[in-house]
Amino acid sequence: MTCALLFRLFLLMALAVPSQGKCLGPTSRLRYSRFLDPSNVIFLRWDFDLETEIITFELQVRTTGWVGLGVTSRYTRAGSDLVVGGVLPDGNIYFSDQHLVDEDTLEEDGSQDAELQGLTEDAVYTTMRFSRPFRSCDPHDQDITSDTIRVLATYGQDDTLKLDQDRTFVKSIFLLQVVHPDDLDVPEDTIIHDLEITDFLIPEDDTTYACTFLPLPIVSRKHHIFKFEPKLLEHNETMVHHILVYACGNASVLPTGISDCYGADPAFSLCSQVIVGWAVGGTSYQFPDDVGVSLGTPLDPQWIRLEIHYSNFHNLPGVYDSSGIRLYYTARLRKYDMGVLQLGFFTFPIHFIPPGAESFLSYGLCKTEKFEEMNGAPVPDIQVYGYLLHTHLAGRALQAVQYRNGAQLRTICKDDSYDFNLQETRDLPYRAEIKPGDELLVECHYQTLDRDSLTFGGPSTINEMCLIFLFYYPRNNISSCMGYPDIIHVAQELGEEVSDSMEGMMAMNNVEWTPENIKKAEKACKEAQQMVIIKTIDELVENTTGWIPEIIPATRGPCLESSGGKVEPQDQTPAGFRAAPVALSGSSTATLRCLPLAALLFGQGVLSWLLATLRVGV
Repeated sequence: MTCALLFRLFLLMALAVPSQGKCLGPTSRLRYSRFLDPSNVIFLRWDFDLETEIITFELQVRTTGWVGLGVTSRYTRAGSDLVVGGVLPDGNIYFSDQHLVDEDTLEEDGSQDAELQGLTEDAVYTTMRFSRPFRSCDPHDQDITSDTIRVLATYGQDDTLKLDQDRTFVKSIFLLQVVHPDDLDVPEDTIIHDLEITDFLIPEDDTTYACTFLPLPIVSRKHHIFKFEPKLLEHNETMVHHILVYACGNASVLPTGISDCYGADPAFSLCSQVIVGWAVGGTSYQFPDDVGVSLGTPLDPQWIRLEIHYSNFHNLPGVYDSSGIRLYYTARLRKYDMGVLQLGFFTFPIHFIPPGAESFLSYGLCKTEKFEEMNGAPVPDIQVYGYLLHTHLAGRALQAVQYRNGAQLRTICKDDSYDFNLQETRDLPYRAEIKPGDELLVECHYQTLDRDSLTFGGPSTINEMCLIFLFYYPRNNISSCMGYPDIIHVAQELGEEVSDSMEGMMAMNNVEWTPENIKKAEKACKEAQQMVIIKTIDELVENTTGWIPEIIPATRGPCLESSGGKVEPQDQTPAGFRAAPVALSGSSTATLRCLPLAALLFGQGVLSWLLATLRVGV
């Protein structure tokens, strides 16, 4: 056999071997699914490959007309991207990558960045399956990120491409969910235990925080809680804002009954170390297979505080509720005992947000240098694997940033498109390690254009919060680490003469909240010294101080080049874009299939030459 023939044989073998990663072809099972409309007419399946940064969608709609799927923003449909397709009466198909010029006018993109994998129609459904890059170089395409994505779905009753608002829906989804529940182990010896408030009469007040103390399961040997889910009565779902389960120190003296968590009796606010938590839009959550909440050892809590936040804005009378949290636990032990660390802005009484703000940033600093002293034992490196973000209605974005030795290390978690109605526990794609001495900064972004008075930190949904809960292992005794700015400094920077913090907060009502003063207040809050409050499960509290470090924005990843596309200025650098995978079929449009081994071995430019060589012979 000649060298030329051997080379051709090797190349053909290389072309046949896909790269590492999950190649999602036209028949691959898509793990995630959801209805996108209240009537369950539009059903979406999807999956993705983090390595190749390709996401695949399958949209099934109860129609024999056209269908469309894309990404939109919180504020306007103009600029949304939309992939549309359908089957004509003669059996021919049409498929196009488009965008919305205004609220209802479609225009085809110059760059076609979606690859069709299948388009069928029967007597009931039209089904369209396609893939697209997380980030193309087409400015008309919205990026698929680890933020909340507002998925836009629409359809027509025939093949006329015209948007009808009655058949157009937007649903917030966290598309890049790295762990699917089906991938996790469910022990055969699973035991269920419910923590709930029984037949509680919800007050007619706008906001109620109801607390009670309940025992955890009594077990003769160590067990692990590995999953939790909310227990909600169907007709009360819209009134339950959040449910938190706090571990109590075993030396705590606890009250009985149900009362206001933060009212006249301070005993009902005891216990501050979160075990699990649920908020609006969340569902069940199962911990990774190597971690669980420990039960049954002398170091484990025996009692918890169950906190339920009710929002009864219609002041409905006579509504009874029995909501709570269902725990799943097992005697099959996991490798690590997990804990939850609460970070953010200390909610009350210093937090304020001016009215009429297009954008206002709040910061809460955590300094971990005292963790070991307060823990009463050495604190191993904290391995963060999940998180829950929480603000109220004015919140637009959150992030937690880590610093070590004065330098920014990483953004642990973030959501630049936060949706109050989708608050769920999310897994990180990696384990983020926090070492003693690291600093953690939470930044919350608010918008109050619809408000004409100050918004203060507080328990009501119309008040605000700025919290991030980090799920981590191995467990320690630290329950929270939160910060707030020196409000006296802030007031003085705004021209107010004050002598203490209470006067400082009251002085905020005297400020004329012009755009200039809003920016001045934000700057003063950021530059003021932060008071950091650290708390343990046994209610030990320590204070320290610090300064807000700068946040260096993360650079965007490379976009995927495609034919006919416009490359953005920031992408016109050698590292600013990556070439699309070569189309093996001879198609002029970009093919988003996984790269074959040959592309990895030779690079795509060489691969194109090799393919041409194969066509003409060696």
